[in-house]
Amino acid sequence: MLVRIRKRESDSTERRAARVDLVRYAFNVTRQSFINLGVKTADASLTRLRGLLGKVRLRSNEGLWVVPSRGIHTVGLMFPIDVIYLDAQLRVVHLIEGLGPLRIAPIRLNTESILELPARSIYGSGTRLGDQLMISSPAEMEAYWVSNPSKKQEPSA
Repeated sequence: MLVRIRKRESDSTERRAARVDLVRYAFNVTRQSFINLGVKTADASLTRLRGLLGKVRLRSNEGLWVVPSRGIHTVGLMFPIDVIYLDAQLRVVHLIEGLGPLRIAPIRLNTESILELPARSIYGSGTRLGDQLMISSPAEMEAYWVSNPSKKQEPSA
């Protein structure tokens, strides 16, 4: 019995550590601006299906990267979101600012993934069509800054 309890404790610790690693940064390489510092990846069928359902609101440091996806909806949400459609190279191919609740966003066939973000994220970062994004872990972002010291910018949490 004692062994089983220790096993459960270590499993939950591992799960918590894995959840921390799942948070990613969304960075606009073209504009050198952070879009979001708390993007979670929805890359499994269940996480893509659930999406943002169950959220009462989306905080400024929360977002969802839906991979793969060509279109989304806001049925079940009670707040507007910003939507960034990305191609396979993470270039912006379509933008929707302030997509309201109970809406169906257009399907874009040239899209590989979609970022769902708090309202005003697109405006705040200056993101435009054709911009190159980087969606990475904090460690990968740090490596990017080390390899590009002239482009250094601190994240504003």
